[in-house]
Amino acid sequence: MDPALSSDVLAKLRQPRPYPAVSLLMPTHRREPDNAQDPVRLRNLVAAAEKAVQDDPAVTRERRADVMDQLGRAVAEIDLAHAEDGLVIFVAPGEHHVWTVARTVPERVVLADTFLTRNLVAAQAAEQPSWALAVAADRVSLWSGSPERTTEHTGDGFPLTRSLEDPDAEREERVGDLPSTFQDEATRQFLREAHTALRAVLASAPRPLYVIGEPAALALLEDTGPLQPGAVPLHHGGLARGPATAVQEAVEPARVAREAAAAATVMAELDAARGRREFAGGIDEVWRAAREGRVRLLAVEDHYRTVVRDEGGHLEPAEPGEPEARDDMVDEIVERALDTGAEVQFVRDDTLLDMDRIAAALRY
Repeated sequence: MDPALSSDVLAKLRQPRPYPAVSLLMPTHRREPDNAQDPVRLRNLVAAAEKAVQDDPAVTRERRADVMDQLGRAVAEIDLAHAEDGLVIFVAPGEHHVWTVARTVPERVVLADTFLTRNLVAAQAAEQPSWALAVAADRVSLWSGSPERTTEHTGDGFPLTRSLEDPDAEREERVGDLPSTFQDEATRQFLREAHTALRAVLASAPRPLYVIGEPAALALLEDTGPLQPGAVPLHHGGLARGPATAVQEAVEPARVAREAAAAATVMAELDAARGRREFAGGIDEVWRAAREGRVRLLAVEDHYRTVVRDEGGHLEPAEPGEPEARDDMVDEIVERALDTGAEVQFVRDDTLLDMDRIAAALRY
């Protein structure tokens, strides 16, 4: 499986590839008995992709062999026992990528010169990812979190570790000059290094931040300098080594409170936009506004999906499988809104019931 999604990763995935760049998407299931069908559906999807590559006269023999090899490697990485709601596989000459995402995706095989990224973009936006920094005197760890899962971020200098053994501790204790753990200069320098490493991560991947540790540790880290506006301190020691489940449990109440506050802000923004007549509601109005780059704030219910077709510039309801039916229009709108600099917020189901489940505050 590939690492967690980020804006940099998505930007690289959007770049053109040598033909064919093959995108395979499949809805998956977390629990029995529904997940029993996933291995069969995956085999059928892979067979469809292989046939599409084999039958395409634009694909050379050399590239066909390369893509088939990469597809086999991708499938070998998949663990359906730990599936979420969607599986995304990208394969091209010389590369393959696999993600399991907490958002359903339509079943699809697409051959093009770019990967079909809109479902990944929407999944990453829906995850509302955050960072949690767990601080101790001898270890500072960084955790990537979402409502679904938390994993330790190992990279960009993390985790930072050091030994607390002091060769001069016995002498200093005899003369009464042994400083406390969070007052000595070595600890200050250690946390300064952690502060610098974290700021670099936040610059490249900005997210909400939770800082976890004993009060003395958090106070010393705060003395080092500001991290980012809105960082939430959580007084909870002993989590610098995890486990991930304990970090997620420590963060969850603060995350839920942040989510509720964000939803209230979104609703206030939409109401104000209505008053200014800078509002779009429903899939058709929002789609047109997104195409024109007018969306400033997009709000979408967590599990809202709908099947539509384009009828002369307007979207009309459609049935799955109908000719020209598009079953991931919501994800396409999310990607378009992000591409044009809009803020995207996913809210709980039924929050936007009177707005047809998707709404936008417009720039004009």
